Amino acid sequence: MSGHSKWHSIKHKKALIDAKRGKLFTKVIKELTVAARMGGSDQASNPRLRTAIQAAKDVNMPKDTMERAVKKGAGELEGMAFEEIVYEGYGPGGVAIIAKVTTDNKNRTAAEIRHAFSKHGGNLGTVGCVAFMFNRRGVIDVEQGDEDKVMEAALDAGAEDVENQGDGYFVVTTDPAAVQDIREALEKSGVKVTGSAARLIPTTMTKLAGEEAEKCQRLLDFLEEYDDVDDVASNMETEG
Repeated sequence: MSGHSKWHSIKHKKALIDAKRGKLFTKVIKELTVAARMGGSDQASNPRLRTAIQAAKDVNMPKDTMERAVKKGAGELEGMAFEEIVYEGYGPGGVAIIAKVTTDNKNRTAAEIRHAFSKHGGNLGTVGCVAFMFNRRGVIDVEQGDEDKVMEAALDAGAEDVENQGDGYFVVTTDPAAVQDIREALEKSGVKVTGSAARLIPTTMTKLAGEEAEKCQRLLDFLEEYDDVDDVASNMETEG
């Protein structure tokens, strides 16, 4: 009986991992498609596509899957038409939230995002209502024990800032268009990079505690898990 339970548990964990991997693949495929549609399939002239291809490599996406997504976006193959939309709104306690979405059904996605905000005590706003509270930056996650080495390599490559996260982890901040170039320079210097992306960074924080913080976190969790959402940013800071 215990052997059966153990096998069932292993199967369950594998199913969860596969489901997560599938969702991640879907998000990366959409980003590859949109990036190629907006800037073409030439990586040299399309920084966003270079970043998307690196993200695909980071999750071990097969090369043919990657190439197919790029060709569909560039119009070289027939495929589903995706639309990129940014939703802005407020969570509980006035927390600013931005969700970047890629969808093939704008009406469905808009209704579900609006319902999620309402259900969790927030409200969806108009375009620009919270965008001014964020800056778009290139962010490179580094796992490297030597702070001096990371700092020197990052600044030599043209990075804007290096933040020590403790325990040998660092965050390198760059211009979004330069994120891939700087990542490659870091890796050539022997620095271990674990991920890179263009992200929205809040300029001011909103502190929440207790039930308000829990409600807001549930909203953020829903948005992060929602299939059509590619990225979520908020300025929530929990107290205590």
